[in-house]
Amino acid sequence: MRIVLWSLGIAALLYIVVLTGLFVLQRRLLFISDTSIPNPTRAGLPDADILHISTDDGLSLTAWHFPPNEPNGFTVLLMHGNAGNIAHRADRVRRMRAVGWGVLLLEYRGYGGNPGSPSEDGLIRDARAGLAALHRLGVSPQRILLWGESLGTGLAVWLGSENPVAAVLLEAPYTSIADAAKRQYPFVPVRPLLKDHFDSLSRIGRVRAPILVMQGARDRLVPPAMGRALIAAAMAMTELWVAPDAGHEDLGPFGAVEAAARFVARYVPR
Repeated sequence: MRIVLWSLGIAALLYIVVLTGLFVLQRRLLFISDTSIPNPTRAGLPDADILHISTDDGLSLTAWHFPPNEPNGFTVLLMHGNAGNIAHRADRVRRMRAVGWGVLLLEYRGYGGNPGSPSEDGLIRDARAGLAALHRLGVSPQRILLWGESLGTGLAVWLGSENPVAAVLLEAPYTSIADAAKRQYPFVPVRPLLKDHFDSLSRIGRVRAPILVMQGARDRLVPPAMGRALIAAAMAMTELWVAPDAGHEDLGPFGAVEAAARFVARYVPR
């Protein structure tokens, strides 16, 4: 009996150590930033206009801007996923420009040489600053497309729930970080330990613009069921686009941007 109690005690201690480690390191696990300064020429986007965008808490963030092909065309506010930096989204930008869209590719705090450390509150501030920058550039809300990639879908839903925009385009969206983390760490009481929730499921009902959910049927990180749950919770017009052979990170080569362009052409008035 004494051996059993000793073993249980050791197991409990190890479990507490693991929980403590996950709690302390959770932002390093969530925000996998490449802090090197991105170069648009090396990324194959030499005509990028490099902007420095100020947040309401005093940070200056780098962004790459490309105007639309037409004077009154659409401009995408592109909010990328949790890993890398904006240079890793060059192919996606090229595809958006090929359909005639302008792009503001926003870099987050703590990424790509930017000051600060990433957090949910911080990235929301960054996204708001990006939207305000588009307004200062003269882009009307009816010409702004919010595109969120993976982690960035939480920001796109947040902005769309607060502001009038033309459409909200969600690439590999999750319902919440808690739901996604629970899949990766089923043995952990995720919700009480999380610092950053990005709870899109509770906010998507406030979005009034048309919503496109884009998913890879072979996505093992964020299951397609999460996208369907977002659609079920939405009050706006929604559409689901699925690439049967795509996973989590390769929706672009399977035609996500072109599908989004068709969606915008159908549902957003010119």
